[in-house]
Amino acid sequence: MVKIGALAQNLGFSDAPDSVRFAVIGDSGTGGRRQQEVADQMVAVWKRYSFDVVLMLGDNIYGEEAPRDFYKKFERPYASLLTSGVKFYASLGNHDEPGQRLYPLFNMQGHRYYALSLTRYLRAISLDSTAMDPEQIRWLEDELSHHQAQWTIVFMHHPLYSTGKRHGPSLKLRESLEPLFVKYGVDVVFSGHEHFYERLNPQRGIQYFISGAAAKLRRSNIRHSDETGCGLDQDNSFMLLQATVNSLEFATVSRDGKVIDRGTVQKKGQENSISATCLVPH
Repeated sequence: MVKIGALAQNLGFSDAPDSVRFAVIGDSGTGGRRQQEVADQMVAVWKRYSFDVVLMLGDNIYGEEAPRDFYKKFERPYASLLTSGVKFYASLGNHDEPGQRLYPLFNMQGHRYYALSLTRYLRAISLDSTAMDPEQIRWLEDELSHHQAQWTIVFMHHPLYSTGKRHGPSLKLRESLEPLFVKYGVDVVFSGHEHFYERLNPQRGIQYFISGAAAKLRRSNIRHSDETGCGLDQDNSFMLLQATVNSLEFATVSRDGKVIDRGTVQKKGQENSISATCLVPH
């Protein structure tokens, strides 16, 4: 049995003024027991480390998408957070209908891809990696070139880097997107699609995370390699992050409330450095 509320004080975040916290979930929309248990842990974390935003990495609603499905697979699991005023911002996955962009609680404002400022120094960009096209690429370059921020993060469904046996990296997307990420100084990229957690070692100065186990799980699917900084494919999980002007702290929490990975991405001029501790064997 999963022990809800086991987490108390061990995320290790600093008590930093002028900080913003946000959670990250991917591949969440099953309406099943594991989704609920992860959601319950998110509430336990929220009670200790309050956060106002959740970024969703796609596959938000599996299967049918009638109103009853949005209730069962989103509104009911996250009811406590939603009633507390936490806002969810979605990106589209390959199992999502484009019409999700019109669902008010996903806060997409009718757009397949969009940008938002989480605070004055942190800008988040949501991409539709399932339907990447020249128009979206042009929009992305315009967004990156005209809206510089201390921190720029991207969240989308398909990973540019992954050691997953089932899917692996999206090489065509990497060819299209990575040059722009590098040119315009994207700091961190979050993706799902793989039903596990993986922190990749930085690639071309960019920190990549896969957080695709908020409901589904693909056991023993990570091919641990030199690219893998940390990984968990034996339990579900989500991420919590705290940003300040000069640092981005992260912690990954499993379904039973254990911290499985934590660290800090530090801003040093035009370069970033990461210090992290993986708390699971790999």
